[in-house]
Amino acid sequence: MRSRGSSNRFHSRISALVLSMFATMATIYVAARMWQDAESRVYLIQQLHTTTALGNSAISVDNKLKVEACREQEHKLSALDMDLSAARQEGFVSKERSENDSTRSKKRLLAVIGIITTFGRKKNRDAIRKAWMGSGAALRKLEEKGILVRFVIGRSANRRDSLDREIDNEHRQTDDFIVLNQVEAPEECSNKIKFFFVHAVESWDAEFYVKVNDDVYVNIVFTDIDSGSFDCFTDTLGATLSAHSDKPRVYMGCMKSGQVFSELTHKWYEPDWWKFGNAKSYFRHASGEIYALSRALAQFISINRSILRIYAHDDVSAGSWFIGLDVRHVDERKFCCSSSSTG
Repeated sequence: MRSRGSSNRFHSRISALVLSMFATMATIYVAARMWQDAESRVYLIQQLHTTTALGNSAISVDNKLKVEACREQEHKLSALDMDLSAARQEGFVSKERSENDSTRSKKRLLAVIGIITTFGRKKNRDAIRKAWMGSGAALRKLEEKGILVRFVIGRSANRRDSLDREIDNEHRQTDDFIVLNQVEAPEECSNKIKFFFVHAVESWDAEFYVKVNDDVYVNIVFTDIDSGSFDCFTDTLGATLSAHSDKPRVYMGCMKSGQVFSELTHKWYEPDWWKFGNAKSYFRHASGEIYALSRALAQFISINRSILRIYAHDDVSAGSWFIGLDVRHVDERKFCCSSSSTG
């Protein structure tokens, strides 16, 4: 009996010991896992701090760039505001235009005259050269006196064909053309006139820019045009322009109005006739044979070239560009040709 009781107590002690060992091992295992988790948490917290710091740095740089961009825009707006103030005083001129002025001749011309011509009109051009425009040294001497004269023509629809080559050959001989990168065609006349003013004001600094047809003889009389003697000459055009050089935004010509023709077969048919109201009468504008624009108006055309509306006739188109602007319309009767002086 004693031996069996002792055996039971022995087994009980062994079981308790085994349980204690398992409990100890479990405790060690759990403690080790908790330690690993703690290390992982520390590592993750460090990584989080690092990432957050980088994120804050990135946001800070981005904000700084935004601030710098805003400051740059403020500077640009300030410069544009100054340009606008200067343009209002000068007459529609921009800063870019003022910068271009520094590359031109220091001496401002009185007038740049563009004689509008086309293909097959060489006889007219030769007659003008002989009668009042001059050529060679005489033409250069006229420029020294403040008047620059050039024939204005576009390009053939078939580039580099015989028509273009004839003009190029004539230009090489006379050096008195403005050849525009525009198609030379009757229906493109209004565009041609617009881009003449654009080219002229961007190429030469002058008080006035004058459009003349190649069948108009301007009253510039020299004592001896062939020899280039300019000691005594009468410049009626120059005197007329000079009388208005102190006035801003001058639009000078033989001012007229006239009927708007809506009949498709009529010579002077106007596709946009319906825009002129029931009276079918054009607004006041200068006759197309010859008219002059002051520098500010030519600059206005250059700046706004892409949005200026054109009509079937170039004189109507030019007149429409200045409607709504503070422009001085000068009705100069000396500019009236016989064909337009009566109506």
